[in-house]
Amino acid sequence: MLKRLQRAGQWVFLRIEAAFNAAFGDRLNPFYHLGEITFFLFWIVAATGLYLYAFFKTGVNEAYSSVEYLTHQQWWLGGVLRSLHRYASDGMVITMLLHLLRHFCFDRHRGFRWFSWATGVLLLWLVYASGINGFMLPWDRLAQFVVVATAELLDWLPIFGGALIRNFIYPASVNDRLFSLLSFMHIGIPLVLLLFMWVHIQRVPKASTNPPRPIVLALFATMVALALAVPVASHAPADLSVAPDTLDFDWFYLAVLPLIYAWSASGAWIVLGSATLLLVLLPWLPPKRAAAGGYRLSVHPGNREITSRPDETILEAGLRAGIPMPYECRNGGCGVCKGTILYGSVDHGPVQKSALSDAERAQGKALFCCATPLTDLELEYEEAGAERDFPVKTLDCVVQRMRRVSEDVMILHLELPEGERMTFRAGQYFNVVLEDGARRAFSFATAPEDSDAIEMHVRLIPGGRFTTHVFTRMKEGDRIDIEGPFGQFAFRESGKPIIFVAGATGFAPVKSMLEYAFKAGFERKMVLYWGVRCRRDLYMAELPEQWAREHANFTFVPVLSDATPEDRWEGRTGLVHQAILQDFPDLSGYEIYTCGSVKMVETARPAFVAHGLHEDACFADAFFASAPLRPA
Repeated sequence: MLKRLQRAGQWVFLRIEAAFNAAFGDRLNPFYHLGEITFFLFWIVAATGLYLYAFFKTGVNEAYSSVEYLTHQQWWLGGVLRSLHRYASDGMVITMLLHLLRHFCFDRHRGFRWFSWATGVLLLWLVYASGINGFMLPWDRLAQFVVVATAELLDWLPIFGGALIRNFIYPASVNDRLFSLLSFMHIGIPLVLLLFMWVHIQRVPKASTNPPRPIVLALFATMVALALAVPVASHAPADLSVAPDTLDFDWFYLAVLPLIYAWSASGAWIVLGSATLLLVLLPWLPPKRAAAGGYRLSVHPGNREITSRPDETILEAGLRAGIPMPYECRNGGCGVCKGTILYGSVDHGPVQKSALSDAERAQGKALFCCATPLTDLELEYEEAGAERDFPVKTLDCVVQRMRRVSEDVMILHLELPEGERMTFRAGQYFNVVLEDGARRAFSFATAPEDSDAIEMHVRLIPGGRFTTHVFTRMKEGDRIDIEGPFGQFAFRESGKPIIFVAGATGFAPVKSMLEYAFKAGFERKMVLYWGVRCRRDLYMAELPEQWAREHANFTFVPVLSDATPEDRWEGRTGLVHQAILQDFPDLSGYEIYTCGSVKMVETARPAFVAHGLHEDACFADAFFASAPLRPA
């Protein structure tokens, strides 16, 4: 039954969204920004509420007159803001319910998403509690109805036991303390609501809370026009001696209150409790066996390997791992996240045909925001234009020279085709493209000015397909296909002193950056910490030692973590990041470039931040060893 409802809901949403795409374009489709629009409406409610509260008087005799003053005597501002406050509140209900319904229809509420779903249900309760509480404050006939009906509803609960309604039998029972309590609640509940809105998005990688500016402007202009055309006005003053018979009702917030009189308070609670319980249990209805998960995803460019969670989309897995995959709508409508499945199979999910055609599916294309892995995958995403300074080239190169500098490190010099150059930024990387299309990432080890030839440092990985070939079968004169440049780990020009951290062959991109800095004549203080296990792993130590002699602004500090007696080492020992923290206990004002193993990067980065390094000044590139996903 639920599956049928979901399929029907998908059919409706996809067609409505296709119509909005045709009218406004996929990037400005409000259905793709429901959560962000809800945040924007909340800020309208909060901002207008602060102004209204400044003029609101919390007294039984002053509440109505103060609201009337705002509405009529200050209609040019207070009256407009009151209307905006009301319409933005109603808008929050609409966008939240659509947001919830869409996630249910597209099955985005099960598995690991249960937390966001459950907190979303709590947010609904908080929004309704805040909105219903707001209708009590003007103390007109509608406020009278809402207060009395809410008291009768709450009195059904054993904790109150009929005590609340006794406060509203006689007009004299209502005093100023009631309005002080109502005002306190109308401030406190939205603050709790804002807290849980923040909690709600914490498990959503790269969650956005700001809709596109054109949507913001259009929505705000529409609400101002509505406030001017249909201003909100109060009913007659509340009079507990007379039951209100005709009301200008708000069905967005108050729909449950008439059920108290149509059925009973117990009937209303049965509806509320059953609906809430159903919503809370939906992520586990119907029960299903644990979904397969933990699929390995080999991601290009970058040759990153990550693991997906059960029912997680490729985009969610990538963003969670810090991969800068491009995206826009995150709902299968714009096609920005479109990539290629090189190996493995996926469930494409419901998407717009305009964003992913059947022909593109047949070619191995997928929208990563909707596609979930069904097997281990090898995939390729298209770097966003903002991340790419230079066009990507694919070049057929010749191995000009091979030099084995240690037991497990080989330096290759590649000759580019005649007349070709590969333009890149110091620190970026390129892919070696294997015969079957598989890719292996290596950093440029030369400065950008030397891009007519490329130097790469290859470390032997036991069982590694390409590295084993380099050490056992490759010879000078062989041909290699490469593509690049890629990556965001690149030298940035500023006035801050720099600390470079290299682990093993992480020296390659650091070498590119330093050679670029020396040739450009930068006078910034620079220090290189090169962390390795033993002395023989410092396979080019003589080069940074030479730099230190030639450049007064450069210092070289090698660090051995597992020195042997044969090394006869008298220099620094231990973990490389600990050596840095000993020398620089306060890292504020520095930039740090870290390149090495995943473990080194993941250990060093939080330690640097804890010692004052600003997160925007911490640049890292982690090396991943590739294990084969495709069958041999």
